[in-house]
Amino acid sequence: MPRVKRGNKRRERRKKILSLAKGYFLTKGKLYRSAQESIMRAGNFAYTGRKLKKRDFRRLWIIRINAATRALDMSYSQFIAGLNRAGVTLDRKSLAEIAARDPKAFGALVESARKASEGDDKGGGKAGSKTGARAPRADAERVAQPGPAA
Repeated sequence: MPRVKRGNKRRERRKKILSLAKGYFLTKGKLYRSAQESIMRAGNFAYTGRKLKKRDFRRLWIIRINAATRALDMSYSQFIAGLNRAGVTLDRKSLAEIAARDPKAFGALVESARKASEGDDKGGGKAGSKTGARAPRADAERVAQPGPAA
């Protein structure tokens, strides 16, 4: 089998790793083996950070929406439930932006959520309402009936 020295490919690969590690402290930015380990570790942290970023922003949006709804005498959970009942399909990012930039529009959203939740409470006997009556579960009826013989 012929000998393969890998001249250019090896150099290109090492240059790529060392350029990614540029600015790292001491040997981590200069020596290939240390740089490679540091790049792998940094990549793992970056991957995790991209996932955490999504969680952190969602938490921030919820905090902002909650603060705005509390100022209008409503809790966050009541507001979101009312919006769902009203059929408003804005996401939390948009709601937080509206709460921060346009208080009048946010007030209108709160009012629509309040009307939708009041309308449902007066609807009479819906499952999960304040009356305490619950609808029977459909699967409970199925269990009570005997099945076909196998």
